[in-house]
Amino acid sequence: MAQLIDGKQIASEIREELRNKIEAWKAQGNRAPQLTAILIGADAASATYVSNKMKAAADVGIESKTERYDTDITEEELLARIDQLNNDDAVDGILIQLPIPRHIDERKICNSVSCDKDVDGFNERNIGRLCLDMNTLIPCTPLGVQELIKRAGIETFGKNAVVVGRSKNVGMPIAMLLHADGRNDTCAMDATVTICHRFTPPEELKRFCRLADIIVTATGVPGLITADMVKEGATIIDKCERLLVISRPFLGALDR
Repeated sequence: MAQLIDGKQIASEIREELRNKIEAWKAQGNRAPQLTAILIGADAASATYVSNKMKAAADVGIESKTERYDTDITEEELLARIDQLNNDDAVDGILIQLPIPRHIDERKICNSVSCDKDVDGFNERNIGRLCLDMNTLIPCTPLGVQELIKRAGIETFGKNAVVVGRSKNVGMPIAMLLHADGRNDTCAMDATVTICHRFTPPEELKRFCRLADIIVTATGVPGLITADMVKEGATIIDKCERLLVISRPFLGALDR
């Protein structure tokens, strides 16, 4: 039967480890880490996403604060506030919840966040360091995928991996972490990686996936990868369903 990686259990283990580290840090006389999130507008999905991040931070002992702004905030006002946070020694992490209003240059905003406080890893210098396999802040979803694969004991060295989706904050960094040299700073996974996306013909997507030992689908499209596209014994990570499947052998679990 297909076997499921218990993502909730692994997340619980990671939180416990972080909780212990922060408690030890504070016991040495240090203050708790502090995260500030900026949320613009009233998008319900964004508000829920930020709320969940703040709850997770509180759970491990990180102090957090959400600053809310109306959609009419100007680019200059937002940049000025980010500059204040960059220069505030009491703030360790800054999170700008995307998307932001169209009249504001998203790339300029992401680049304005100090590299050392850029918890999303969206500053182009952090992205460049990731691509060079250097120590940096890595976007959370790709880092989570890497951690889940490693903690589940999935062999990646020399394996064929397919990443479906090429977004700059999920698909691309996942591909980087899968293929880069495990001896370097990002502790990457030494796989041979193929990236597929919306312009990959369906028959080619199926062909690539059938050759893969590991498939990571990060498109947000339910049912995109079906059982006939997966070889026996392959590992599937489905970001859309938040479900990780190990197949030994794979018996049509994706069609359930």
